[in-house]
Amino acid sequence: MKNFIIVDHLEDLDSESKYITHKAKDAANHAYAPYSKFLVGAAVLLEDGTIITGTNQENAAYPSGMCAERVALFAAASLHPDKPISKIAVVAKRKGGKEVLPATSCGSCRQVMLEFEQRQEKPIEIIMQNMEHHWVKAPSAESLLPFCFTKASLEHIEKK
Repeated sequence: MKNFIIVDHLEDLDSESKYITHKAKDAANHAYAPYSKFLVGAAVLLEDGTIITGTNQENAAYPSGMCAERVALFAAASLHPDKPISKIAVVAKRKGGKEVLPATSCGSCRQVMLEFEQRQEKPIEIIMQNMEHHWVKAPSAESLLPFCFTKASLEHIEKK
């Protein structure tokens, strides 16, 4: 896990990472998760300091819901299309609980983060808690997808 920062406590991260992680935790309180009771919040930090939050949105007709990360990323792109994203934090907890639970982004969210990185030609740091309850700061979405599928993959297919 080259260039990953892994710490035991949130307080051990830099102040900016701690701040957006707290914003993600606050956002999780507004998640719509009546089925799983697994509340997820995400906070996206734009280069100019703007923060956009998102929450998971479940639906009785699975898989019609949406993960918090994609809600936040798509909102950021819609509201601030020309502002690059520098970081995203993801936090989860149980409904009615105060304790933060491990939650790493699903494959679909990682793929969407990767697309955002490529569009803006800059990496996006990702802050999340792994299954060992350590806080992880990944240097980029690409670092979470070592064999990623990109626009270049499509261009390679077209040439054959």
